Amino acid sequence: MKRQSLFFTGPQEVELRDGEVEAPGRGEVLVQTRYSAISAGTELLLFRGEVATDMAADDTLPALSGNLAYPLKYGYSAVGEVIDLGDDVNKEWIGKRVFAFNPHESMFTASIKDIHQIPGDCSDEDAVFLAHAETALNLILDANPRIGERAVILGQGVLGLLCCAILSQHPLSELISFDPQEQRRSFSKELGAHFSYDDSEEKSLEEAKANLGELGADFVIEISGLPQTLDLALDLVGRYGRVLIGSWYGTRRAELDLGGRFHRGRIKLISSQVSSIDPSLGGRWDRERRFELAWKLLAEVGPSRFVSQRFPLGEAHKAYSLLDSQSEQALAILFSY
Repeated sequence: MKRQSLFFTGPQEVELRDGEVEAPGRGEVLVQTRYSAISAGTELLLFRGEVATDMAADDTLPALSGNLAYPLKYGYSAVGEVIDLGDDVNKEWIGKRVFAFNPHESMFTASIKDIHQIPGDCSDEDAVFLAHAETALNLILDANPRIGERAVILGQGVLGLLCCAILSQHPLSELISFDPQEQRRSFSKELGAHFSYDDSEEKSLEEAKANLGELGADFVIEISGLPQTLDLALDLVGRYGRVLIGSWYGTRRAELDLGGRFHRGRIKLISSQVSSIDPSLGGRWDRERRFELAWKLLAEVGPSRFVSQRFPLGEAHKAYSLLDSQSEQALAILFSY
């Protein structure tokens, strides 16, 4: 059978390529895609040519083997319907709606162990954000929020909003978010942020610091995607506080002010990445437990309301160009098939 796949072919270049889809083999299924979501952080870096091309795409996902050199297929948030089965796959899988960590393409073959059946009460457009929900949960596990703490989230894209929704369920004394876009700040407050500020306004920064008090934030989650935002994180976090870095900056570098209160304040910079779970949690947490919570989070939040644009796959270049040049208008972009 024929399929169309999206390839990143160079900086500012994407193209659709026709090809044959592999027939499902033993323990595999063939999925016809309905929607896939753009990862605004990683895929924008790929579109701009701001990644190390010799870096592995993702060692933990079979559909993303190889490195980030052009040309490559990429993407990891696909929802579709099972239309064919390989040997030894129960016939009940036919017609099932599933999520897969698969690049943007109209059909794909996947092992039965690498797909996730979508609960009956979850829409396709909510389910396509499963990877975002899993990442947000991992960030909060790494942040380890404690009762009465003051928390700050820098960046209210889809991932930041999901972090806000999770943290709003914790008994925090303050939950403050930052984003320059008014609509995102509005969503943030709907999800439980006590305050949401425009980090481009000095008056807002002073008000936020006043709300945090002399002790500052106990922890800050940096998920804006902008390396320069790390300086703001260091400015807002208090002594002995921690900064969680969830953004991936690719080849972009940040100049950090570490000559001030960073050392004397014993501030911790902590990396967080969804492909692994903190070893200290490994005895009780695994990916299946994390997925169970991710589905519940999708049901509670309904992230399909964050979708700002839907494009047919054939207009992919238009979608990435919008994300590149007018990111303030692109909260969440879906491809439809």
